[in-house]
Amino acid sequence: MKVLVVAEAANPEWTSVPLLGWSLAKALARQADVHVVTQHRNRAAIERQGWVEGRDFTAIDSDPRAQPWVKIANWLEKRGGALAGWTTFQALSALMYPHFEAMVWECFGEDIRRGKYDLVHRITPVSPTSVSSLAPLCARAGVPFLIGPLNGGVPWPKGFGEARRREKEWLSYVRGAYKLLPGHRKMLETTSRILVGSRFTQSDVGADFQHKCVYMPENAVDPERFSRPPQTRFELPLRAIFLGRLVPYKGPDMLLEAAEPWLRAGSMTLDIVGHGPMFEQLQAWIADHHLEQAVRMHGFVKHDRVQEILGKAHILSFPSIREFGGGVVLEAMMLGVVPVVADYAGPGELVDDAVGYKVSIGSRAEIIARFSTVLGDLCRDPTPLVARSAAARARVIERFTWDVKAAQLLEVYRETLTWPA
Repeated sequence: MKVLVVAEAANPEWTSVPLLGWSLAKALARQADVHVVTQHRNRAAIERQGWVEGRDFTAIDSDPRAQPWVKIANWLEKRGGALAGWTTFQALSALMYPHFEAMVWECFGEDIRRGKYDLVHRITPVSPTSVSSLAPLCARAGVPFLIGPLNGGVPWPKGFGEARRREKEWLSYVRGAYKLLPGHRKMLETTSRILVGSRFTQSDVGADFQHKCVYMPENAVDPERFSRPPQTRFELPLRAIFLGRLVPYKGPDMLLEAAEPWLRAGSMTLDIVGHGPMFEQLQAWIADHHLEQAVRMHGFVKHDRVQEILGKAHILSFPSIREFGGGVVLEAMMLGVVPVVADYAGPGELVDDAVGYKVSIGSRAEIIARFSTVLGDLCRDPTPLVARSAAARARVIERFTWDVKAAQLLEVYRETLTWPA
């Protein structure tokens, strides 16, 4: 099976979506005849993995045409995000992206028309707001086009308007307008399969296209990166960890308030790994409450070093109230670290009572109280963590490694080739 994989963001040395794009493309290449087309900024990192341009991948430089939008994004970033949040940057990315796909067709259109590839699969971007011009072009050529796993569209829960404003999420109030973009409906009509990374995203696709949707959480784990043997002893003090950007919607401040009684009592310690605009605020809170001996702020840690800290923890304490995917949850589970998460969006779809703890969503005060109750119960009796730790690791190995995900995709490819939408 010959597959052209389109992954504008695919970089083994970065995190988030670029690492996702690379990891899935690499896993697919182990199981099929894959050629990856990506952005030129990823070239050097991919070559350092031993891939050869022209044989294994093609890097396209679409930056010159995107320069006006790049300048705007850089200006916003230099302002420290003072004017824009994640949704705004995603909107700018959606405006920059079409030229990349136009160049992909310029390079590979003739090969696609001649049937060199059995399928074309666009992995990244993962945002549903990025319209694909390749979908109708491939449909005209009679070559199935797949997109995803898509993820996004998770609404802000009620009661978090202040956090929403602190995140500068002004465009999130009108996010649904992306469905009016030229080409959006045409993309869905001509796409053979729509891989969706969450139930939220699937519901956002629309009733007319549900028959094309395949549910497939987009995150997975590389066992080579997370190979540390899991914990086997769960004794006090419990070692909790928070891992992620220090921004309001991820809730590190809520976690500190929830954990304070158990940190103060000496029955728990907390590692906070990550950086962001809340770093100094959290440091000040820890100092004001005299918890420096119980809480350690690590700042930014490179992804290839994360398991050194994560693997020493007993529980991942993660009260994020707007998490699309939840890759950190799977990484923790792979290391036998039991997740305690807010039951909303991505993490809520990955965790159940067999492998961790889900805390019901609610107001800020309710989330803090509910997290505090779960943490307190575990500090009083950590023995339930033993079974959940083993089950969490087993589930990731069974369902959520990149090779497993690639094998699942190959099944989708085969079904698509026998029953094109």
